[in-house]
Amino acid sequence: MSSLLIKNIDTLVSCDEEDHVYHNVDLVCKDGRIFSIDQSLSAAGESGAFDRVIDGSGMFCYPGLVNTHHHLYQVFSRNLPEVQNLELFDWLVALYEIWKGLNEDTVRLSSLTGMGELMKNGCTTVFDHHYVFPENAGDLIAAQWEAARTLGVRMHFSRGSMDRSRKDGGLPPDSVVQTVDEIMEDSVRLIETWQDDSFTSMHRIALAPCSPFSVSETLLRESAVLARQYGVRLHTHLCETLDEENYTLEKVGLRPLAYMEKLGWLGDDVWYAHGIHFNTEELQLLADTKTGVCHCPVSNMKLSSGIARIPEMLALGVPVGLGVDGSASNDGSNLLEEMRVCYLLHRLNSSEKAPSGYDILKMATMGSAALLGRQNEIGSLEHGKCADFFLIRKNRLELTGACRDPLSVLCTVGLKAPVDYTVVNGQVAVENGRLVNVDEERLVYEAEREVTRYLDGL
Repeated sequence: MSSLLIKNIDTLVSCDEEDHVYHNVDLVCKDGRIFSIDQSLSAAGESGAFDRVIDGSGMFCYPGLVNTHHHLYQVFSRNLPEVQNLELFDWLVALYEIWKGLNEDTVRLSSLTGMGELMKNGCTTVFDHHYVFPENAGDLIAAQWEAARTLGVRMHFSRGSMDRSRKDGGLPPDSVVQTVDEIMEDSVRLIETWQDDSFTSMHRIALAPCSPFSVSETLLRESAVLARQYGVRLHTHLCETLDEENYTLEKVGLRPLAYMEKLGWLGDDVWYAHGIHFNTEELQLLADTKTGVCHCPVSNMKLSSGIARIPEMLALGVPVGLGVDGSASNDGSNLLEEMRVCYLLHRLNSSEKAPSGYDILKMATMGSAALLGRQNEIGSLEHGKCADFFLIRKNRLELTGACRDPLSVLCTVGLKAPVDYTVVNGQVAVENGRLVNVDEERLVYEAEREVTRYLDGL
């Protein structure tokens, strides 16, 4: 068994159901789980019994952030001038011409880069929605796992999919779509390879057809059946733009959520990315069925998609988490930044009904954990849960005068530099703001070399 003691923590924000906040406390981790949160070990002089001891004096400690929507492969196609002012449909059509050139190296290195940035900013669990599988590109999910294992991050993969290309009325080119049979066969293979239901599991997988405008009714229906057969979760984009709404109304005569309901896509094992354009009746349906929504405010702002009705969702009890979305529509992988933008956006849009800074912290921790079905394992600091957390020093220039309210400071003030420590499954993965398990300079060199090959090959 490995053991870790964080002693003398100034303030520990648990994000548990009772919203406990602990002061001058020790956090004990054993074999990847939280063994105790108390004030006795340091005083008793027992710190020598641990494999690793970190002095938490003058530090805030928070549960690890949980990112519930990303497209890591997009890290190598961000900030491209030709797509900066496009909205979603035109943006996708342009970028598919780049993404069809993905291979294992591109996915491995972009995953290392994107997840590394997330971890340096307090994220301990990453869900990635990968749905671009060019022919002969290799085993892209295995490439992602190599990156996650190297970094030491907890990862949820997805077997995304597209079977409707431009010739069928969709957006992607023929080279990145597959038949329903091919997708179902590979979905079974990947579930049987990567789904680990153990309590401290470092890898799980969801089925995640891309969106109603790039997949068929058959694929959506069969994915739902297969997911429930194997007990894995379902995810897709929904109600991101009015173009999507117009598309489903024209093609099937239904609004997007009604279409997904018809195909079996409601329930506490389903979560949608974005959810901007739900009407009031649909919000109630989401609440009644415990169907979740991942809020991605930075991406929604960049693509001019709109503002999700998050205050109303939270008031109704819709499960809501947070995600950074793809790096090509965010230009970064920083969930702390997403939290601050979320706070400011809804203060501007909803005023007194807006969620507080602490509400948003819980959205990015327990809220996101619930979307992944892991609220009993991650998302809060409690005895027996996975030892996933991050630490930041209070005595930073950018936090001076702002630390009287540790519950909200990450959203109201934000953090302008990496966290001091990120711990995943009881193992230190970021120390003094640097990734522990990779050479950052070497990674940047290799990633930039791959970006040049990837983009210059167009």
